[in-house]
Amino acid sequence: MARTWLSIRVELLGGRGDDLWPYPGRVLLVGPSHTFAALATAIDNTFARWDRAHLCQFTLSDGTVVTDEETADESQDIAFGPFPKRPLVLGNVKVGSRVDVGEEFRYVFDFGDDWTYACTVEKQKVDPVHEMGIAPKDPTVVWGWGAIPDQYGRRWDGDDGEAPTPRRPRARHPMLSFGWPSEGRAEPVDLKELRGATYRRDLPAILAAVEGREIDGLLQHVGLAAQVVLSSDRDRGEMIALSVVNRLELRGWSGDDVLAEDLLAELRRTPTTERSLPVDLLELGSALSGDPTEAAGYLDLHTGDVIPASLADPAYVGEDAAIDVDDDPDRWLELDPPDSRAPWQDMAEFAAKQTNSDVRRRLESAIEGKGAFRRFRDVLHREDLVAQWSPFSDDRQMGRARAFLADAGIRAVPPG
Repeated sequence: MARTWLSIRVELLGGRGDDLWPYPGRVLLVGPSHTFAALATAIDNTFARWDRAHLCQFTLSDGTVVTDEETADESQDIAFGPFPKRPLVLGNVKVGSRVDVGEEFRYVFDFGDDWTYACTVEKQKVDPVHEMGIAPKDPTVVWGWGAIPDQYGRRWDGDDGEAPTPRRPRARHPMLSFGWPSEGRAEPVDLKELRGATYRRDLPAILAAVEGREIDGLLQHVGLAAQVVLSSDRDRGEMIALSVVNRLELRGWSGDDVLAEDLLAELRRTPTTERSLPVDLLELGSALSGDPTEAAGYLDLHTGDVIPASLADPAYVGEDAAIDVDDDPDRWLELDPPDSRAPWQDMAEFAAKQTNSDVRRRLESAIEGKGAFRRFRDVLHREDLVAQWSPFSDDRQMGRARAFLADAGIRAVPPG
């Protein structure tokens, strides 16, 4: 790690339930002897946090927490989840010993109001005498922008007073999410393994597929598996289902509320008054996310099968082979036309969850303007992200399928 002076960009993302945009920011010079306690004090001074009777902590990109000694002790006394790694203590750790150029880390002040800052190490081997004329005793601001207010009226980095306000990202900054950082803490679920175990209704295999694994991006898949487990082993099923419900409420994607309601109904043994149907949500979600210029097809309300529109068109399959949906209209539910905005929003959400700032910016740039889907795929392949994108996209489609069924008065249950 760096043993020299660092230039650290600090941006205030939000607090008290509000996200800020543009993010106000300051650039601080941090010396080799400065601890995280000194950096916390400098940030609080810089952003006018005058009431200091609150807790704070840093979270590094590898998940390491740096906080006060009492909070570090209390963090070991938890009754759920993996046994936590003991946090580092603010005054005992030098900033330069733990972070390096290009690294991002988070600072949160006041647990409750959650004033959240994104910190990025922009340079090392900075000469403070050249930059400021002195070598300051404490971490010190050398540049800034944004309304706290800013003395020069800059609202974002590079604001010259004439340029329009930059477009706000469609998705929230990843550090505002509950689970940041999502990478490096646990192995992700092997989706092929989980799907197979769910289809076979193999309880031990389902538990082996999810226990100790990262599940937050696959809650629709895991929720489906939890429904299977609940039907076989309520004790183990309740443990998984409750965890999934809490995560669904925090995540809030399309269909997450429906799945949470279904799991809670099963946990409370409260039967739903709506119709239940075994549906392959991934197949239905794919149909609802297809070409918006073509009909999506039909859902067979007897079997739960998804029927492409072409199978009901005599021009495609012939008069004898075509399914006559008008002959038994109560059996067939016509699928909504695909929403062209939904796949784009999936790309925006995927870009926003990337913890590597360079990759995040490349993905966000790729999806602006015409040709967004092609450029997005190109970046996925260049950055080796296809294996992450596919299950993420599948889970989003499954959620939309579940929401579509709920709007039609149907609750999806696991097929098989």
